[in-house]
Amino acid sequence: MKSLSSCVNRMKEEGYQEDFQVTAKGLSTFDKRKTYKPAQVRIVNFYRFEGESDPGDNTILYVMETDDGVKGTLVDGYGAYADVNVSKFIVEVEKIQKVKVTDLHA
Repeated sequence: MKSLSSCVNRMKEEGYQEDFQVTAKGLSTFDKRKTYKPAQVRIVNFYRFEGESDPGDNTILYVMETDDGVKGTLVDGYGAYADVNVSKFIVEVEKIQKVKVTDLHA
C-alpha cells in the first residue's frame, strides 16, 4: 500500500475498526474503556512506511486482534522515532506469539 492513511482505511474496511494506543496499563481502546495485556493480543500483520525525505515520517502500522475479538490498528514510529512504551509492548506480544506457535508444534 502506498500510504499509511490508505492502509488504515483498508484495514477499517476489513473490520479492524479500533484505534489502539499503548498506555502504562497496556494496549487500550481509543476511548480507554478496555485495556489488554500482551497475552491478550495477537499481531495479525504489520506495514512499514518510510518518509521520502524526513526520517521522522517512518511509521509502522500494526494490525491487531484481542482475545475477546476486538480488531484494530496501532500506529508507531520506528527506528529512532519509535515510542519506547509501544516497542516494549510489541516485543512482549511477539514473544508470547512465538511461544504459542512453538506449543502448537510440540
